[in-house]
Amino acid sequence: MQAFIQNITRTSSGWAGTILRIPVGLILMAHGAQKLFGAFGGYGLEGTGQWMASIGLEPGYLMALMAGSAEFFGGLALVIGLLVRPAGIALAFTMLIAIFSVHFSNGLFMANNGYEYALTILVVCLSLAFSGAGALSVDKVIAK
Repeated sequence: MQAFIQNITRTSSGWAGTILRIPVGLILMAHGAQKLFGAFGGYGLEGTGQWMASIGLEPGYLMALMAGSAEFFGGLALVIGLLVRPAGIALAFTMLIAIFSVHFSNGLFMANNGYEYALTILVVCLSLAFSGAGALSVDKVIAK
């Protein structure tokens, strides 16, 4: 068990992981808060769930809960640097779903509701999943 914990908390990214994960984590927390709590002009679980159901992601409420939770709690994990590798994988998967269920048909650019934002977040989260949380993180303390 100790080896497993060390594997998921070890980090090799130095300050780069820290610099990447904190702003991306804050952005993801804000997006998750929109879905979960209706914060920052979001629609909350009910409204987001209805929208998700309308685009074929059923059951909408559950999908909103899962996406919002991945973004909010995964973002929180990135900000504090705790279990960044598993959070990165969960967030990358969430962004992959967003790309193909919502944004891909609109092309690359955000001006057309394209997938560039979700793709950027996906790549950052994959990078963190491979490299770990970075120099200033709870993961680094746990790995020791």
